[in-house]
Amino acid sequence: MTRPPLRIANASGFYGDRHDALREMLTGGPVDVVTGDYLAELTMLILGRDLMKDPSAGYAKSFLRQLEECLGTAREQGTKIVVNAGGLNPAGLASRVRELAGRLGIETRVAHVEGDDLRARPGWGEGVLTANAYLGGQGITACLRAGADVVVTGRVTDAALVTGPAAWWFDWGAEDHDALAGAVVAGHVLECGAQATGGNYAFFGEHDPRTMLRPGFPLAEVHADGSSVITKHPGTGGVVDLGTVTAQLLYETGPVRYAGPDVTARLDSVRLAQDGRDRVRIEGVRGEAPPPTLKVGLCRIGGHRNQVEFVLTGLDIEAKAAYVQAQLEDALARGKQRPREVRWELVRTDRPDADTQETASALLRLVVRDADPELVGRRLSGAAVELGLSGYPGFTLTAPPGRGAPYGVFEAAYVPRGEVEQVAVLPEGTRQMVPLPRVTRVLEPVQTPHLPPPLLDRGTRCAPLGLIAGARSGDKGGDANVGVWVRSDDAWRWLAHELTVERLAQLLPETEGLTVTRHLLPELRALNFVIEGLLGEGVASQHRFDPQAKGLGEWLRSRCVEIPEVLL
Repeated sequence: MTRPPLRIANASGFYGDRHDALREMLTGGPVDVVTGDYLAELTMLILGRDLMKDPSAGYAKSFLRQLEECLGTAREQGTKIVVNAGGLNPAGLASRVRELAGRLGIETRVAHVEGDDLRARPGWGEGVLTANAYLGGQGITACLRAGADVVVTGRVTDAALVTGPAAWWFDWGAEDHDALAGAVVAGHVLECGAQATGGNYAFFGEHDPRTMLRPGFPLAEVHADGSSVITKHPGTGGVVDLGTVTAQLLYETGPVRYAGPDVTARLDSVRLAQDGRDRVRIEGVRGEAPPPTLKVGLCRIGGHRNQVEFVLTGLDIEAKAAYVQAQLEDALARGKQRPREVRWELVRTDRPDADTQETASALLRLVVRDADPELVGRRLSGAAVELGLSGYPGFTLTAPPGRGAPYGVFEAAYVPRGEVEQVAVLPEGTRQMVPLPRVTRVLEPVQTPHLPPPLLDRGTRCAPLGLIAGARSGDKGGDANVGVWVRSDDAWRWLAHELTVERLAQLLPETEGLTVTRHLLPELRALNFVIEGLLGEGVASQHRFDPQAKGLGEWLRSRCVEIPEVLL
């Protein structure tokens, strides 16, 4: 008997996402499973600090508040709930869910997955706050097969929230690579919530602004062969079309081999087709064996950080910046020791002959880091404040400088998959070992796609790239990615030849000296650039003012290039 498609929805893309999304997804239409993604690199650091203060903490507390309002609805409908909100303490959150269900008088079978916490493993070095392996969906599958109504996990891959339920629903095995790869792609589209339905979308202005005020959350209809249709509940805001799905497919990806613990999905095989209003079909996804190792995310306390922003108004902006920089550097030099890292950045937000004081002003940002909190704390803030009556004309700060705060550093490591013991703790309390399947991995070389024939030059005009190209960017540790796509074959013929690694470096000078790799995805009419080291030691270190590279793609779209007139 062929099972019907699995209707699986997302109700959270990050810790702090829309509170009422869970209720919206449960009441907006029929769904079999609702998932929630609460974890990111920065979130793990936050939860790690919570756990240091309170050993019973370490999970996403907001999930319990959402569940209290919605558990009864989910149980009445028979909808399963699968979330990674367990963070660093999935057992603790599972226990709280049971307490909540008991208090509400709602019979609920709760299970959780553990085994990702590798802090006790030797060899990480000093200062490791969290060490979590990215597990796949096998533990979730085991919990659902045992009849769980709510499944709580710690660190799993974002896509595992879909592969686990899909493998349960269709009884897939570890060797069903193509089907699993299709579920990975569907999971990647769902994982960031409203980013698949028009949120953070380059061409948002093309849609009815009333619709875009409050984009709904996405759901996928996953079929037995791994193909899927991305859609949303009727009547909810936003839009699901080829552009919104392409944008999310490019988000935070790298090479065409998208490797995970369940399967390696070939992004160069993904085909999209509009399947009606707010419906996009994903098919053709090929899968290969997963890698023999698992990724481990390590978070450390990297030291202490402080920041001061000087407001420079009116004339002589650069001279004022040089003056106060020299003054403060002199004050720091008078101490016994200078902070390990001192970074200055002049942000020219000013305009000539401005009609408001704010638009006549620029910002000079000073960021300091050091292992010693004193060097970046009162000593720095005191030196900045003491310039108040002896500095540049119009001296002011955006805010009084603080005492400094600790910052985190993210690092990725890899361990043999056979050394990680995944455990499904079933509703009745039984602990079931979930062995990761052995990997015999023989991969064919990825064939470099043939470039399309170039678009014949019929005259060009210098215009922003974003007039014809969309982009979405994000972070992976210290690296950034920028995915760029176009919406016609002629535009693809131009983009594939125009936007080379060398051209990208010209358009984004901050990438100079960094390793940049370009990946071609002709089926999506897209290019994906991976920029190594742009974000320093990861989002928690706040290396840049945009530490997750969210705006990097929009900067690229704003740059002017010679675009063929026929495309404009």
